Parts: sequence; structure tokens; C-alpha cells
Amino acid sequence: MTLRVPLILLLLGSCGCARQHYFQSDARLPAPAGQEPAADSARVTVGRHYQRGGVHNLFFGPHYRRVWATPVTLPVLNLSTVVPGGLKPGKMGGGFQSTSMTVLGADGHTYALRTLDKDPYKTLPKVMQKTFLLNIVRDATSAANPFAAFTVPSLAEAAGVFHTTPRPYYVRLDEQGLGASSASFQGKVVMLEEKFDGKANLTPAFGKAQDLQDSDQILRARYAQPSHQIDQLAFARARLLDLWLGDWDRHEGQWQWAVYEKAGRTLYHPIPKDRDQVFYRFDDGLIPWLASRRWAVRKFRTFKPRYEDIGGLVKNARFIDERALPEVTAAQFQQLALDLQQRLTDDVIQRAIRRLPAPVYAQEGPRTVAALQARRAALPAAARTFYQQLASRVTVAGTDEAEHFVVQRLTDSTTLVSVYHLPGKDEKPRADSLLYQRLFRTAETRRITLHGLDGEDVFDIRGEVGRGIRIDIFGGPDEDKVLDSSLVRHGGKKAVYFDTKRGNIFADSPDLRDKTEKGVRMHAYDREGY
Repeated sequence: MTLRVPLILLLLGSCGCARQHYFQSDARLPAPAGQEPAADSARVTVGRHYQRGGVHNLFFGPHYRRVWATPVTLPVLNLSTVVPGGLKPGKMGGGFQSTSMTVLGADGHTYALRTLDKDPYKTLPKVMQKTFLLNIVRDATSAANPFAAFTVPSLAEAAGVFHTTPRPYYVRLDEQGLGASSASFQGKVVMLEEKFDGKANLTPAFGKAQDLQDSDQILRARYAQPSHQIDQLAFARARLLDLWLGDWDRHEGQWQWAVYEKAGRTLYHPIPKDRDQVFYRFDDGLIPWLASRRWAVRKFRTFKPRYEDIGGLVKNARFIDERALPEVTAAQFQQLALDLQQRLTDDVIQRAIRRLPAPVYAQEGPRTVAALQARRAALPAAARTFYQQLASRVTVAGTDEAEHFVVQRLTDSTTLVSVYHLPGKDEKPRADSLLYQRLFRTAETRRITLHGLDGEDVFDIRGEVGRGIRIDIFGGPDEDKVLDSSLVRHGGKKAVYFDTKRGNIFADSPDLRDKTEKGVRMHAYDREGY
């Protein structure tokens, strides 16, 4: 019975048509008499079309509708003066929701110009794009606070996390400076932020960085050569900031990376971008409440004073979390959480939230400040839960060169995993070639997955214990060797070897389960996530 009413509403709604002229035609509003803004400013609403009545709000939630419909004063975009030397139009973006364009600065830097409002029609199958379901999906945009992203830079700065610095503008209805695509932005409220992509966009904020790259580039490099490594502690710090802000949309495409050369290594330091989902408010209506249950679309987590579902909050980032955090320990997560508690003071929070337009702050500011303070107090516990979820199943990947993986079953409660680079064939692992090492606890970790990737890898499992962690071994396309002298006396065979039947060396072992097959995709590993 609980599900019947909203399901009937959805079924009936899908038979209707998408609303024509859904969006406001011009964000600008006439100014009240005697309160005209300056010539370079405009009184606007970001999306007054999200205003709805009580019945609609009961079923679909009030969300941030008042904020979208609240008149605020914003600067008018002047392409010739907004940055020194002005901006020129570049290529239109290919996003599924926001309208975006890359704009080019006279100083060689590039920027992203995108609308605050979204049209997610491309996320629906074509057969549904003209139905009432499109209205529902469009309406869900109001769950985001359109001004939340502008509060993040000072919070990230205090937290020690790299950031962009977005700024809001109104684009005049007669603006022609964006070339053939001008009509896509006319009369809209937009965000202008730096695009940290490529050497030309390096700034002093990045210190001695050599380049700026995206996740695709750095993951390919990380798996190609052992000298390329992700700064895992910096990424863990950034992810705890995400948790605190309630930012659920942190997939691999939401990151750029500053590239540093240090002592013969290439280190990648994270730069979060696209903060559209900070302070998200979704589950305040019957239908979105049902939609956000754990058995439904779990990732849509509402920002509240307490952390309700860490698993849902980090769901969208699972791919990049697994690849960028496999070495960070529980103690390190706790140390980072305590450090963030010290950095994110009441004064820092107040100053950041005061960056909301004054009418918006009057509606949402005190509530947001209180929630951030409560979440700051609970951050160590949230970090512990996040770590526990990461630690349950850990993937340790090598590179396209040869590695020696050593798994030592020390006791019933601990297992040590070490990975060494093998610079030459038949060489033994040396202490100075250690790439990875972590002590796992049986109480925390159910499974460790080892991926050799390319190169002639060696997997060496040792130690006799009563109970232990399952070890899954995926060799790779080259000839690999498995040496298993271990024994786990209870719980069945705890080492499983997945590879092709030919071209690999492994001996019978009381603890090794043979899962080799003919198919060459047996040992495939997703390196990029796209």
C-alpha cells in the first residue's frame, strides 16, 4: 500500500506530455521603484519556474524552491572585463544537463561558463523525453541549492584542499559576445570558473606543479609505470571534505589533478570541481523519499545535521575511491578527520555561508551553518564508517611492468600485503623497490583482490593461520607465476587464482583454488571507468 499511490501517480504522469516552455524566458526581473541596481548589475531569479503549490510539494518536496525563486542582485557578465584582457567564446560543452561553454582568456587560461539551471532531458530515454516524466526529472533540479557552490572555496581553502573559485553572473537577453551559441545563454544566470586542464592553466596556487590533467590521463599513467602515484592522503582529505559538505556526486569525472615531480616519482594531487550537489535536499517529499531509499536510488543523500547513509553518499565515487585510496589506514583517516575539525572553525563556516546572496542567507544560512557544525562534530565517526566500507574489499593493482606481490598471513587477525617493482627478469624484490604495503585486519577486510596487469608478475602467498582473508589473484596477459605456501585451516580455500589456462605457472597448493579459463578477458581490469 505504501508504494501504490506514488507508483500510480508516476504511471498516470507518464501518459501525459512534457510541459512546453518549462523554463523562465529571462531571469531578469524589473526592479522595484527607487531600488534599481547599478548599471552593471541585475535583479534576477535563478529559476522561478520551480515554484509550486502545497500539494505538489507534499508529493515531490519543497526542496530549495524558495531559493530558486528568490530575487537576488548579481553582476552582469561583461566578457571584455570579467577577467584581465577579456574572454572569447570557445567550444560548447557536451554535458547531459547544464549548458556549458569553454571560454578563452587573453592570458592563455581557459574557463568554463555554464548555466546554473539544468535541463536533464538527455538523461532520459528518447521515448520518455516528451512525457510527463521529463517534468518530474526537471523538477528534481530544485533539490540543489543553486548558490551552494559559491560557499565552497573558502571552506576548501581552510581544509587544505585545492579548489576552483566559481562566480555567478547574469547574461543579458541581448548578449551576442558568445558567438553562434549566444542564444543558449541569453537571459540566464551562469557560473564562471577556472578550467584547471593543461600546463597553460597552472597558477601560483599549485606551487611547483608541472601540469594539470584529468582522471583518465592520470589513471592511465598510474597503471603504466610504477613511478607514477596518486597522493592518497591528499585524496582522503578531499573525500572527507566531500562527506562533510554532503556532496554525493564525486565520480572520477569530477576531478582534475596537479602533477608534481618529486625524487624520481610523479605524484598526482587532487583538485575537486563541479560542486553542484553540495547541501543537497531531496527526501522532503513522498516520492523522492521513496526514491532515495537504499533499495532504490541510494546516491541521492539529503544534507542534514547527521550523516544518515555514508554508503549512499559515497556510492557515485566508488570507482575512483577504490583506485585512489587502497593504502590509507584507519588511523590516517582519523588523523585527517581530527585535523579538519580544527581547521573548519565556526568563523570559517560563518564567513563561507555568508557568501550566499543576502536574501538566500536569510532563508538558509543559519540552518546550513548549524548542520555544518553538527556534521563537523561527527566527522571522525563518519570517517570511520567510510574507512570500514573501503576496507571491506580492497583492490591492489600493479602496473604494466613486472611486480612481485607478497602476501604474508601473519596471524589469524592480520595479513601483510607488499608489492615490489621488478626492474629485471628473475630479479628478487628489494626493499628500495617497494611500491605498496599495508597491514590488513581480518575483522575489517573480507577480500583482497590483486591485479598484476601487464608484465611477468609473481604472486607469493605465505604463512599458516587458523583463519584468514580471501585473496583473489588476477594475473594479466603476460606469463605470471603463483607461489602459494600458505594454509588457512578453517573456512575453505582462501586464495583464488583467475587467469587464462595457458602461459602461467602455478603449483598445486592446499589453499589455492584454480579458476583459470580459456577466455582472455578473465583478468581484465577497468583502468578508466568511462
